[in-house]
Amino acid sequence: MPSLPRTRLLGVLASLAMLALALLGLRHLFRAATLRLPTPAGSSAAPPAISSPQFEQVIASLTGTTFSPGNTVEILSNGDETFPRLLDDLRRARRSIAIQMYYQKGGAVADSVARVLLDRRRAGVAIYFMFDAIGTSRLGLHGLDSLRAAGVPMVAFRPFRWYELDRFGHRAHTRAIIIDGVIGYTGGFGLDDKWLGGGRRTGQWRETNVRVTGPVVARLQGVFAREWSEATGELLASSALFPVAPPAPSGPTRAGVLHSVPSRESSEAERLLLLSIAGARRTLWISNAYFVPNRTIRQLLVEAARRGVNVRVITGGRHTDINIARRAGRASYTPLLEAGVHIYEYEPSMMHAKTFVVDGLWSTIGTVNLDNRSLALNNEVTLLVHDSMVGRVMDSLFLADLGRSREVRADEFRRRPWTERVIDGFAKLVSRVL
Repeated sequence: MPSLPRTRLLGVLASLAMLALALLGLRHLFRAATLRLPTPAGSSAAPPAISSPQFEQVIASLTGTTFSPGNTVEILSNGDETFPRLLDDLRRARRSIAIQMYYQKGGAVADSVARVLLDRRRAGVAIYFMFDAIGTSRLGLHGLDSLRAAGVPMVAFRPFRWYELDRFGHRAHTRAIIIDGVIGYTGGFGLDDKWLGGGRRTGQWRETNVRVTGPVVARLQGVFAREWSEATGELLASSALFPVAPPAPSGPTRAGVLHSVPSRESSEAERLLLLSIAGARRTLWISNAYFVPNRTIRQLLVEAARRGVNVRVITGGRHTDINIARRAGRASYTPLLEAGVHIYEYEPSMMHAKTFVVDGLWSTIGTVNLDNRSLALNNEVTLLVHDSMVGRVMDSLFLADLGRSREVRADEFRRRPWTERVIDGFAKLVSRVL
């Protein structure tokens, strides 16, 4: 059979590619967070304030988050506070350990975790380990190879498959560790040595994580089980993972776990963020690794500042690991700065925390970044806490970071070189898929 002319072959391939994209749905592949929120001042259409009894009800109704009393919430700043606590809890495991990580790499942290897990495996503890297929490369699993050899299931979430191209860009950015179904951890950390230390030196990432006990842990376990079922087809529902809850929860804190997944419409994370900004009345303090706000978020931040809310944002500075994301965010700074939003760039190291605290009462600690990938494309998890005691801890942590950050001044920012403006603008064009 004679071969097709080169130009005709290229045309056929291009047509097939366009057909594939049409079938997969370009809107789904590159969906942007574009939800709007009507917030006219004094109108009944405006969302409730953080302090209002209706606020939690609205959040629960619009994000599917169940809130429960009786939890204990412990904020863990950086690796110095996170890993010793985590390793001690892992050593005490008696029934089950479920781990879901977006990122890990061979080194002291991975080796330490692997040793404890191997010991618990020999003691008969059921262990489940899941990692994102893109967030973690084969090299990243090097420090955990001994677990697979010992029979611990090591499951990749959404590996590349030609027939699932529409979901390939939707990653599991989730971090969750659940021990015996009664202790839970989440936050922005991974199993890598860059999370060691206090977050105040180059190479030591600044992070905020959380340890929880109480009824909310079952929800975090449910997030893990749901994503495990997608990855394996197995529905985990044993009593080792979901033990009988105590008759009377004993912790002081009301909390919930939000699980956000990509959809053709708005995500749970997007709805949470919009409602939280609109509900602020006194303070709105955001710490976020990748601050790339879309039009709606920018508008809500501007409105918050104009109604007298003290809006402050700490994000990555010169030590950021993804400079194009920093550039894309800076393309949106000018209208925020002019409206009175205060933006700071963390100086000592990479700022990787994903938290905010509103009016000293409403806090989130988890994996959600303020970029399109988190709000529209990734699976994410975050702890929601409606509690003034936790709010005070979060306020103090933010203020401490503020002292190590450099404020971006509107007058200086306007005078930055035109070359930087061009780079920032280009970065913004591709910010949907960062």
